[in-house]
Amino acid sequence: MSKIISEIRKELKGKVDLKYKKGFAKYFNDEVKNYGVRTPYVRSIGRKYFKKVKQMPKVDIFILCNELLQSNISEESTIAFQWISNLKKQYESRDFVLFERWLNKYVNNWAKCDDFCTHALGNFLLQFPEFLPRIKEVWAVSKNRWVRRGAAVILIPVVKKDKSFLKDVFEISDILLLDKDDLVQKGYGWLLKEAGNKYQKEVFDYVMKHKNYMPRTSLRYAIEKMPPALKKQAMTK
Repeated sequence: MSKIISEIRKELKGKVDLKYKKGFAKYFNDEVKNYGVRTPYVRSIGRKYFKKVKQMPKVDIFILCNELLQSNISEESTIAFQWISNLKKQYESRDFVLFERWLNKYVNNWAKCDDFCTHALGNFLLQFPEFLPRIKEVWAVSKNRWVRRGAAVILIPVVKKDKSFLKDVFEISDILLLDKDDLVQKGYGWLLKEAGNKYQKEVFDYVMKHKNYMPRTSLRYAIEKMPPALKKQAMTK
């Protein structure tokens, strides 16, 4: 174990909040490993130690991130994903193989999925949209629920910046439309909601076209921020 990882773990253990640790688990259906450190402290520790490693070669920082992810402890994963995102200006297309491996191997709850996909992976996709076909053809049909959810939420930061990705939002939603996993349903519903914040008409038209097939969970997420009249129309059978 590297010295810097040891220092990070020591600082995290010094910020444990037992009350927070007890309440943290209620947000997850599966068992979650965590120290019990509130997110602002975790982010602060991540920023502090990134200053110490940012001059290192990217590959060495990725090795540290991998070590943090291997622990399966929520706070360490948060710092790893934070560092990976901080390196967005150094991304290369070949990094996709490693990022995909981390998604498959180390992402095991919705919080890790959303953190990784809406920051580091979203930034990667903006730079290298040529990987969209793989996300549709492989991620969206994966047996891994977090990879399927990731296929949707990775597009949230992307479509916010570029309307040309709206067609991809709808294609991913088409693939996930009848997914039986509620966290996948919430994932693509969230994607539609975020897209609808900027492109309300297009998303509303999509919802109306599919409302008789779309799970109610996804539908409610998709229309959550729409005007009451549109919500009522979408919820009426």
